[in-house]
Amino acid sequence: MFRGRTALVTGASKGIGAACAHELARRGADLVLVARSATTLERLAGELRAVHGIRVEVIAADLADRDGPGKVDAELRSRDIHVDLLFNNAGAGSAGPFFERPFGAQLASVDLNVTGLMTLTHLLGRRMVEAGSGGIINVSSTAAFQPLAYQAVYAATKAFVLSFSEAVAQELAGTGVRVMAAHPGAVATGFFDGTTAKITSLADSPERIARRTLDDFERGRHASYPGRWANRAQTWAARLLPRRQVAALGAWFNRKLGFEHVSDVETAR
Repeated sequence: MFRGRTALVTGASKGIGAACAHELARRGADLVLVARSATTLERLAGELRAVHGIRVEVIAADLADRDGPGKVDAELRSRDIHVDLLFNNAGAGSAGPFFERPFGAQLASVDLNVTGLMTLTHLLGRRMVEAGSGGIINVSSTAAFQPLAYQAVYAATKAFVLSFSEAVAQELAGTGVRVMAAHPGAVATGFFDGTTAKITSLADSPERIARRTLDDFERGRHASYPGRWANRAQTWAARLLPRRQVAALGAWFNRKLGFEHVSDVETAR
């Protein structure tokens, strides 16, 4: 399915994005790597070209900037690159009480997780529809299924990705373009770097998430739960219990993780 196709991966410089780039390269796909750091992307691109003999293009762009997705689209057009698979992985978020954490960082996560993802999906997805084939994988989260106190903004952005992906998938039925949302749980990345919040020791590896997400897409699924079985089980409460109770359970869970006391590393002395 991926061999000879071109896949664009956002947030490709680290974490799930970098793991996905390696996995797609292993499966024979040519790549377009997108992230803010050109230096890191060029290093990864060189490695992938040497190991797998594929074509790898690099586009440095900040997708949290309103002009970022348009810059990516313009670069693709100028290089005459048609994207067959868009892997919308770039994302950001923080933990801690909404009114105590820096607002700018929370607003930037909305710009990236919601506006950036939606804009790039529109720009590239429209070209896929015109071609009559293509695929879009939007990385959401198990956080999408319930409100999460102490991760209020992050969970809300992922709820958008869930709803948006499911709706657009229905609109595109019969067009040859398929949309799948992926819902990993905790992943062992630098997601909370710069704060006192810690990723649980039960977190999945980025490599496992990338591999299982692509496996699910190959199987034709519209939703992927690539992490541990228990992560998917946690999403069931939102479908069975009253919303207020679900929100209370989410708050309890995040307090167990200590997220109500998160602060920046620089000020945590």
